[in-house]
Amino acid sequence: MAQGVWTIAEQRDGEIRKITYEIVSEGRRLADALGQPLTVVLLGKGIKDKAAALGQYGADRVLVADDPRLETYTTDAYTAVIAQLAKAEDPAILLMGASVQGKDLASRLAARLDAAVAQDCTAFAVEGGNLVAIRPIYAGKAYAHVTYEESWPQMATARPNVMSVNEPDASKTAEVLDAQFQLDDGELKTKVAEVIKDASGKVDLTEADKIVSGGRGMKGPENYGILEELAQVIGASVGASRSAVDAGWRPHADQVGQTGKVVSPNLYIACGISGAIQHLAGMGTSKVIVAINKDADAPIFQKADYGVVGDLFDVVPALTEEIKKIL
Repeated sequence: MAQGVWTIAEQRDGEIRKITYEIVSEGRRLADALGQPLTVVLLGKGIKDKAAALGQYGADRVLVADDPRLETYTTDAYTAVIAQLAKAEDPAILLMGASVQGKDLASRLAARLDAAVAQDCTAFAVEGGNLVAIRPIYAGKAYAHVTYEESWPQMATARPNVMSVNEPDASKTAEVLDAQFQLDDGELKTKVAEVIKDASGKVDLTEADKIVSGGRGMKGPENYGILEELAQVIGASVGASRSAVDAGWRPHADQVGQTGKVVSPNLYIACGISGAIQHLAGMGTSKVIVAINKDADAPIFQKADYGVVGDLFDVVPALTEEIKKIL
């Protein structure tokens, strides 16, 4: 009989990604509701020293798959290893992040395990001993409650920056085990030849603590300099609305929204963004939202904690100067 909750950790360059702590924390809550243990699967090269910290967030044990071929994510290798482990132990629930990597992996893994998967979930519950996955539909206007029929493991991916993270407890430890698996080179149809990294040194939006975003009100790509300056002063990353990205003013990597990146920083400053539903779906869980827009009726003000009705080309430079004085 299927037993236990599993979560798949995500790492990049040997560092655990933020989404991992979110799904481990959520996995702990589900495991407690079921009265079952929580296992985290960690794949990579020379990654074992990162495993113990996962116990502080609620993991009972960590299965470490350490192999040079797992250093960089590939669908073939990760699917092969996790499928072997899951078939050997038969977990009841298997969770991972709805990141680019997680969505790709979940789809292939679900096919390999002949299991159902609910993608991009914002909440989970347990009813009758089974997982209920809650996910937004129609651009967040409604929520679907997804249940599973005779399908194990019950798989789902969690939207980044939505699940709350447990406070790490240094007194808690996890049992760290070497995962037993076989990886046949003949199964690996893809190999990573080279990784070209962003040379800008910018913090990824999904990991950022503060974000300054610009929309159609920026009027053109040349005007984002005032947002870059404000972001530099307060230590923030710069984002953009879909309309600004579609206009070619900013790269897609900067897009915040349902079709871009879902973010949840402590501070989100929206400049010249009207507040379309797809944008709100991507930043609505930010702790403090500041809106700057000359349209007093812009929908963004309904979501904002603080609002400034005014021309952003006057407000943002003045705000930047005042913050410089304070700092």
